[in-house]
Amino acid sequence: MISTLRGLVAGLVLGVAAGLVVVALAILPFLNPVWVGFEQTRSSVTSWTGYPEQTVRWVTGSVLHDLVIGPPDFAVTVDGAPVLNEREREHMRDVRRVFSSFFVGAAGGLVVLVAAFAFARGAGRKVLWRRLSRAGLAIAAVTVIGGAAALFFFDAAFGIFHELFFPAGSFLFDPRTERLVQLFPEQFWVESATCVGVVVIVLGLALGHIADRRARGIGILRLGR
Repeated sequence: MISTLRGLVAGLVLGVAAGLVVVALAILPFLNPVWVGFEQTRSSVTSWTGYPEQTVRWVTGSVLHDLVIGPPDFAVTVDGAPVLNEREREHMRDVRRVFSSFFVGAAGGLVVLVAAFAFARGAGRKVLWRRLSRAGLAIAAVTVIGGAAALFFFDAAFGIFHELFFPAGSFLFDPRTERLVQLFPEQFWVESATCVGVVVIVLGLALGHIADRRARGIGILRLGR
């Protein structure tokens, strides 16, 4: 009973660690001006903001720099006027804190995975690979189910996510007057979230397949000896 419980806890910890790492890897390719600019063009951001495309690129590049590299001032200006008001800047600082916390968690997850394999020996590694295989398939399945639900109820999912991670009301902006939602409108988030979800699914399935092959390989090697 105790060994079974330990196995379940170990599998859960390994699965959470793998999930954090997979999601972090899926997000990273989209935190760049090329992708953001592509999606902004598709979302007609120039029409929303009234800025020419070059200005949109400059403003967005500054916002991304402050988000990823810092410092998180978000004080970009156009013709001497701030693009974002103080409430928008404070929200972006909240976004940076959430991002930082998530990636710290993902780094912790990577440490857990590395440590697990560093201390595992023999049959223990086979067990780890099997657990990782199941974790990869679970990550893909959860993403498919959750992603489908989020697509059908995007506004509700978006609201719940923000309610969980941000102060109440701090993320509500008027698209008629406030630049943050003009620079990153709903279409931008729907399509970006969908693409991130697809990458998560692909990485989850790849992890499941590779881990399963490694587990089987260990069994074959042991028989060969």
